[in-house]
Amino acid sequence: MHSGTFLKSTPLLDDTFFENTEVFITEHNEKGAMGFVVNIPFLRRFNELEEFKHSAPFPMYDGGPVDREHLFFLHQRPDLIKGGTPVTGNICLGGDFREAVRLINNKTLTEMDIKLFIGYCGWNDQELEAEIEEGSWEIVKEGNVFISK
Repeated sequence: MHSGTFLKSTPLLDDTFFENTEVFITEHNEKGAMGFVVNIPFLRRFNELEEFKHSAPFPMYDGGPVDREHLFFLHQRPDLIKGGTPVTGNICLGGDFREAVRLINNKTLTEMDIKLFIGYCGWNDQELEAEIEEGSWEIVKEGNVFISK
């Protein structure tokens, strides 16, 4: 498995945080894996967070159960947002957050360009592979971070 892989939860994960989720893996190495749930909208919009109350009412997604005090973002505009970590193709993780917010607020960036997440998913070394082997996750051949199903 590698960065840019999509995983879909199986019924083995029903009644857990991951029930009916699709995860996009952004990092996979000898330390483990990191990714984001891309298909579960967060209950509040960006401008409903106190710190960003003057921002656009942009949707956010429930990225995962880890580090839910922080915002993360994926985007496919490395030409506009500097400092992101390439994941696959033109999709990047993070970068200049202030610039991303400015571009969201002036409507340069749309939901087809950037996705905001509360929290992320994380696995220790070989943990995700074990979950795939036990049948908790299916590898999805094609997926799209920026199109919600």
